[in-house]
Amino acid sequence: MTNTDTRLRERLLLGSRVEGDRLMLADAVLIAALDGSRPLRPAERAALLRSPLTTRRLRTLALARRAGANEGWRGSSGMLRAADSAQALLDLATDDGCWRLHFLDDAQGRRVILQLLADAPFAARLLREAPLLRVLDGAGAALLAGRLDHDGELEGEWPYDEAPASHFQRHGAVFSVQPVAE
Repeated sequence: MTNTDTRLRERLLLGSRVEGDRLMLADAVLIAALDGSRPLRPAERAALLRSPLTTRRLRTLALARRAGANEGWRGSSGMLRAADSAQALLDLATDDGCWRLHFLDDAQGRRVILQLLADAPFAARLLREAPLLRVLDGAGAALLAGRLDHDGELEGEWPYDEAPASHFQRHGAVFSVQPVAE
């Protein structure tokens, strides 16, 4: 299905009117479905499909949620998912899909690069405001700190003698990217 097909389908669904239509689901149910904390039950899904008004409300809540994510980013986290193997750890991603950590071994030594992905809902704001950021391991130790460059990256030396995979495994196999209060 192309982008045009998707937009046309969305317009048809959101633009239709049903006599006597009313909101069939509470905002709390729709918000829980949007954030993934509770999937819609079959009867709720059917009610959503039968009610264009409820579908429009779901879209409004989704747009508001996305705008809120754009304004209110407070941090992202991720975890080491690969089992220990003979291969070196090359990168890690946050669970929200907004950040990636890259690990390089080059003539300068072992390096780590934090990359803000262009499709992150808050990317434009972070690039514009350039807040101070830090990357922490599972023990709370800073792996990297600074401001993103114009390409949305922050680069530094890997601060430990041990390889990134070993370090993450010893410290909870998790990491986080956080803004630093200035």
